[in-house]
Amino acid sequence: MAHKKKNKQKLPTFNRKTLHKFVLDIFRKHPTQYFNYKQVAKKLGIGDLRTKQLLSEILNNLCNEGKLEEEQRGRYKFVPTKSVVTGKVVLIASGSAFVISDDTEEDIYIPRKYMNRALNGDTVEVQIWARRKKRNPEGEITKIVKRNKSKFVGIVNITNDNIAFLIVTERNMPYDIFIPSKNLNGAEHGKKAVAEITHWDEHQKNPTGKIVDVLGNEGENDTEMNAILTEFNLPYKYPENLTHLAEKIPTEISSEEIKNRKDFRNTPTFTIDPEDAKDFDDALSYKELPGGNIEVGIHIADVTHYVKEGDLIDKEGYERATSVYLVDRTIPMLPEKLSNNVCSLRPNEDKLTYSAVFELDKDANIHKQWFGRTIINSDRRFNYAEAQEIIETGKGDMSKEITELNKLAKKLRDKRFQNGSISFERIEVKFKLDDNGKPLGVYFKEAKDSNHLIEEFMLLANKKVAEFVGQKLHKPFVYRIHDEPDIEKLHSFSNFIKQFGYEFKFKDETEISSSLNKLLEDVKGKTEQNMIEQLAVKSMAKAEYSADNVGHYGLAFNFYTHFTSPIRRYPDMMVHRLLTRYLKNGKPAMTNELNEKCKHASDMERLAVMAERASIKYKQAEFMQDKLGSIHDAVITGVTERGLYVEIKETKIEGMIAMRDLDDDFYVFDEKNYCITGERRKKKFQLGNDIKVQLVKVNMQSRTIDFIPAENF
Repeated sequence: MAHKKKNKQKLPTFNRKTLHKFVLDIFRKHPTQYFNYKQVAKKLGIGDLRTKQLLSEILNNLCNEGKLEEEQRGRYKFVPTKSVVTGKVVLIASGSAFVISDDTEEDIYIPRKYMNRALNGDTVEVQIWARRKKRNPEGEITKIVKRNKSKFVGIVNITNDNIAFLIVTERNMPYDIFIPSKNLNGAEHGKKAVAEITHWDEHQKNPTGKIVDVLGNEGENDTEMNAILTEFNLPYKYPENLTHLAEKIPTEISSEEIKNRKDFRNTPTFTIDPEDAKDFDDALSYKELPGGNIEVGIHIADVTHYVKEGDLIDKEGYERATSVYLVDRTIPMLPEKLSNNVCSLRPNEDKLTYSAVFELDKDANIHKQWFGRTIINSDRRFNYAEAQEIIETGKGDMSKEITELNKLAKKLRDKRFQNGSISFERIEVKFKLDDNGKPLGVYFKEAKDSNHLIEEFMLLANKKVAEFVGQKLHKPFVYRIHDEPDIEKLHSFSNFIKQFGYEFKFKDETEISSSLNKLLEDVKGKTEQNMIEQLAVKSMAKAEYSADNVGHYGLAFNFYTHFTSPIRRYPDMMVHRLLTRYLKNGKPAMTNELNEKCKHASDMERLAVMAERASIKYKQAEFMQDKLGSIHDAVITGVTERGLYVEIKETKIEGMIAMRDLDDDFYVFDEKNYCITGERRKKKFQLGNDIKVQLVKVNMQSRTIDFIPAENF
């Protein structure tokens, strides 16, 4: 008699971050017990070899971090949390805070009266109290180790008694700053200005400061953009002494320098960039070889030839770490003389470059590769629209080079997706601005073949440089990493999108990318596209810089770096210097030093992204300011206890319907199903639903837009 096979229970799959948490939870729940590797694996249901290897790494890391101790070889025990820890302050609306510390797995709650003048983002020491309940541990801030920022934006307020304060307009700053009259530095009542905190004594309710810059009148474009940069602790002007220093950099290229480089000046070469770009980081060259193969040169501005490690411009570049792109402007990482002139690969000018050169056959297989310093002379500067027209018509300047490279790019792209790369292609929202920066309209930019052409060759260069150093030379390096997704988040995402008739199935992690690509293709052009794409992105890990390579999951590359944009990203300058060192058989870099610089670059990148989003929010609010009472078709893009986030379909401008404005019923928030439901009438508002909304309020200071439902709900 045949026996039915029992259905095998599916074993969980973990990424590094999730597994780290689960392992520590096991030891925390059994603080007096010892566990070996096999016992931990059994408790977590780990059966596959990859995750077992990851578990072994994590156990060793936890020992190195002092969170576990190894009594005998292979037997681990929990190390109780210290009573005093160091961490970062995250302020919440009530004025209380949480401190996030590497020394504790849980965040530490700090009641408002025990904040002791600590501000959002500060690095502090915390005395943890004995735990009384099963909620987060609590404590008191006992020392401010390092201020996150000392400069704040606000409105100057001078009373009739000549007492002055800066009324801070930034969120997450609950105190105004007292300004002694001698420290006003010419600031007038009502002006928007930047104040720096000079001291804050224990007995003082408010900090004392001085005005360091007057930004201008509230509501003026330059004033508000500079205010956003200050809010995120980013510079809005370049130091004059460094600008003058950059002007002295010699621009002539010596014959001796040319002899030390491969000369590509007679090879057809071009750049493709946005229409308004001024800093041209990269160029492509095309050359047909005997036998039918094609030599493709990916030529990158040789910034490190001009900016020497440790000089003043380099130090400023490191601190900035990235150029910042707001709605109406670019705040460059390097002085404009370098970024827009000396290093920019402008047409018909000899330029020094760092190149990755490949010999490819017609199927985009690589036969040879070479990395090194070169000199080029670009024949033509194209914008994306011009290059796209050549691709579509086959006519125009350098049409053969562009169309042939486009064919190769498509084959590289196809291979990448076959290997598991994920196709995240968000529509980019742009504003039409007048000369004063006022938004006149909204338009959308979508990536086309000309964008993909450049993207694929930049990806190729980044990938192959990383493989060369990491896989062939086995030397410490700067990687752009993207960890595997959190499987639990993916399961939640999968269950949610079923409500919209979509399937996202994966038996194991190898199917995630193909399933996700199919889903992203299925939702294109649909009302729920933006919302589903946002949720998919949130289920992924965040990309960052690190000397510890874990690969790039989203691109399906085992080795990946950033080599192609040294004008606007400091990690690319680090990569150029490391590659130069290793090509000359230099000593390996120190991994811990690289990681420190990588963390700084990742942190600054996040701030730059936040500032860019804030500038978009400001322009959205400004665009809607004169449209009070207007009615729009929208879609619900977020559901929280506070209310509903909605996005206007026509412009993709987002605002909020506050829970208090849903006054026809008492609505209950259902976090699991992304919805709120009325208790009496059972009316449901769910993520992804269409909704008509009416604009009722625009707050320029907080960059928020408020709606109410326009239908008789």
